[in-house]
Amino acid sequence: MTANRILFIVLDGISDRPCPALMNVTPLAAAKKPVLDKLAAESICGIMDTIAPGVRPGSDTAHLALLGYDPYKYYTGRGPLECEGTGIHMEPGMIGFRCNYATVNPQGLVTDRRAGRIHDTAALSQAIQEGVDLSRFGVEFVFRSGAGHRAALALKGEGLSHCVSSNDPKKEGIAPLTVKALRQGAKDDKTAEICNEFVKQSTKILFNHPMNRERLAQGLAPANVVLMRGAGEMGNFEPFNKKYGLSGSVISAASLITGIGRAVGLPHIEVAGATGSQNSNVKGKIEAALNELKTKDFVLLNIKGADESGHDGLAEQKKAFIEKIDVLLEPLLGLEDTVIIICGDHSTPCCIKDHSADPVPVLVRGDGVRMDDVIRYDEYSCAKGGLNRIRGVDILPIALDLINKSHKFGA
Repeated sequence: MTANRILFIVLDGISDRPCPALMNVTPLAAAKKPVLDKLAAESICGIMDTIAPGVRPGSDTAHLALLGYDPYKYYTGRGPLECEGTGIHMEPGMIGFRCNYATVNPQGLVTDRRAGRIHDTAALSQAIQEGVDLSRFGVEFVFRSGAGHRAALALKGEGLSHCVSSNDPKKEGIAPLTVKALRQGAKDDKTAEICNEFVKQSTKILFNHPMNRERLAQGLAPANVVLMRGAGEMGNFEPFNKKYGLSGSVISAASLITGIGRAVGLPHIEVAGATGSQNSNVKGKIEAALNELKTKDFVLLNIKGADESGHDGLAEQKKAFIEKIDVLLEPLLGLEDTVIIICGDHSTPCCIKDHSADPVPVLVRGDGVRMDDVIRYDEYSCAKGGLNRIRGVDILPIALDLINKSHKFGA
């Protein structure tokens, strides 16, 4: 029997390094996770360099690679993908930025780059959209909220460039930076000037917004400045269904992953309560994925909570989240006619609170798989598996072969 569907589950930031708080093993190795371990025992396992050995992947370049789109060819910056994820339709040539709502004090210094991890910023974004005027530059803009403190900005018009810097100082206690051109040219200078004007006007709007006055009264960090980074120019992506001959969907709380899906023609499936944080409705996301597989050939499901713990340096919390989602993955054990891929997109070690180049564990389960001797899903065990060490762009072709959708190379 040959499977004919693919369920691709990305446990965002799941991989780690040995943690002193966990007896010097990783959260994945320390966690009690009988479902993931059983899936590993029924699979062929390995470790994966999402981009290449020694390269620290961003979530954007990692997911492009996992979907088989070589990031060295397709990637210009995260901004356009974040824009797509917030519902901004990005046409080729448009410039996009990923943004954070942040907090500056009366002295103009950044005190919180995430504005207290604020949620529900739609009213702030609408005020910026209606109040900022960039018409003197001859450009149009769209500004939308993303998940939590995130947002996105898109610029459309003649004479624009993505070769501009960020105003994000990347740490607290410093004033937002001035956006500068990264090369000499009229387009670059013009775009930098537009960005600085956008920040200037939007900051004035945010300082006076009733929502921020209310947050101050409640002792909460106001979202009174927009930090921009990840500038990129929207390119042309070969549609997923044309590239592989598969219909598909994306289920994710992260606007970035949603945007990557939309950029390649994979529609996003909304799930109530999906936040991308520790409190996300993971059960609902899994149910939605299984429902999509009734009519689709391919589903990409991103589960992000572990990545958040890694960035915050909370090893015990990361372990607890793994144990929480493991129980919710139990319906996969009875899933038939489906190739299941489970992997990370990158490592997010608690010790560095950032992405690292450490390879991630991967398993492939389904009809036709040559099962190996691995019986635990973690970084140490999977390193001994039959897949050995592969790259991110390799994983989908492996699954396509298992569902008999690969094309012969040669006669």
